[in-house]
This record gives sequence, structure tokens and C-alpha cells, in this order.
Amino acid sequence: MKSKFLAGPYIAWMAIFTVVPLAMVAYFAFTDSSGAFTLDNFQNASGYLPIFLRSIWYALAACVICLIVGYPVAYVIARSTASMQRVLYLLVTLPMCMSFLLRTLALVSLVRDTGIINSFLGLFGIGPLPLIRNSGSVIMGMVYNYLPYMIMPLYTVIVKLDPRLIEAAQDLGCDNLQTFRRVILPLSVPGIVSGITMVFVPAVSTFYISQKLGATENIMVGDIIETQFKGSLNRNLGAAMSLILMLLVFISIGLMNRFTDDDEEVATI
Repeated sequence: MKSKFLAGPYIAWMAIFTVVPLAMVAYFAFTDSSGAFTLDNFQNASGYLPIFLRSIWYALAACVICLIVGYPVAYVIARSTASMQRVLYLLVTLPMCMSFLLRTLALVSLVRDTGIINSFLGLFGIGPLPLIRNSGSVIMGMVYNYLPYMIMPLYTVIVKLDPRLIEAAQDLGCDNLQTFRRVILPLSVPGIVSGITMVFVPAVSTFYISQKLGATENIMVGDIIETQFKGSLNRNLGAAMSLILMLLVFISIGLMNRFTDDDEEVATI
């Protein structure tokens, strides 16, 4: 009874700030401006299918790049001394203490045509290079902002690996590459899945990055949803697209969790 009483504030918080907003989104998604039930919002949202697919593609590309860059970083941190681990981990998490908007604007100041990078290259007669207003710059912005979300779960898993397993693999004749492929990588799959989930969820729904670093042809579903609520004030269409996006995220998380569970069962066997 006491534990249920202590959980009361959390339950109330979740009900007010999670359940109620989700219920409101569902209500607007299935009604029109007069409050009557309709499915036209979802039919109209289907016209934005190319933008949904573009958002998924950008988010997946950002996940792959974050994994390629973040895994070696997490491995180096996990294999460092305890004091060095604290320093390196602090350096990874330090950018997250800064506002997301400020980080994105800082990146814009670096890559724009008159930014720091192109100004430096101009000293050597190079450029300006097209570092902004394209799909590559949008994906780069996602990687720049969400890379710590990949490194942290990877580090958490790798640092807990039993070093005796690595020693056993080496005693059995495995070289460094074989040890990584057969021991370290399979055991770090839960961290990989968690990192992909933590990067994919905010990346697929982002909107500020695509506005500042992309062009008109690089708009994402988050931009459309923001426009529906702030621009044309079609809250019903925006709610329908938000609901579709939430379902997409839930399905992705479910698939990731299922994949992780299967790997754990195989490892146990």
C-alpha cells in the first residue's frame, strides 16, 4: 500500500502530461473543425507519404552514421582507466547541457556559405562548398545533435562486458578482429539497439534542424506538423500526422525490443 501511495505523484504526472495530451491528439485526429467524426484527416495525411519516407530515410541515415562514429568512441571510453572514463564521458555529455537550438545555430554558423569553414577554405582559394541547404547538411545536423544518444548506451553495455570472455577468445586463438566480431559485437547488441532507438525517435520527428540546415525539398514531417498548428491552423490534419508519427515510433521501438529479446534468448541458449 505504501509503495502505491509513493507512486501516486508519478501516476498523476503521467496522466496529466502524457495521457491527456495523447487523448487530445487522438480526438483532433478523428474529428473535423466542427467536432464531427471523420477519417478525412488521415486520407489527407496520406498525401504527405513522400515526406514521411524522406523523414524515415534521413533518420535511418543518421542512425547508421552515429553508430559508425559512436561505437569506436564508446569502446575507447569503456576501455580507458576509471578516471579517464569520467573525463571522456563528461566531454560526450557536455554538449547536451547546451540548448538544442543553440547547438544547431552554432552548426549553421560553421557550414553556411559565409561561415567559418568556407571562410577558412576561401583563404586557399577553395569554395564556397555547398555545406548547407541540402539533405547531407540535414543528416549532419542530426548526427551532430544526437550522437551522444548513441554513445551513452553503447558505453554502458561495453563497460560491463566481462574481460575474461575476451581473454578466453584470445586464448582460443582469436585475433583482435575475430574477438570483436564473435565476442564484443554480439554482446553489445543491446546497446546498439538502444542507441539506434534513442537516435531514431528524435531524428524522425525533428523539424528545427531541417529548417535551419535544409532547403524546401528537405522538409520533414515535423515541419509539416508545425505548419499545420502554427501556419494554416489545421489542427486536425496536424493531429492526424502526429498520431501517424507516434504509431511509427511505437512500431519502431517494438521491433527494436523484439530484436533485442531474440538476441538475449540466443545468447542464453
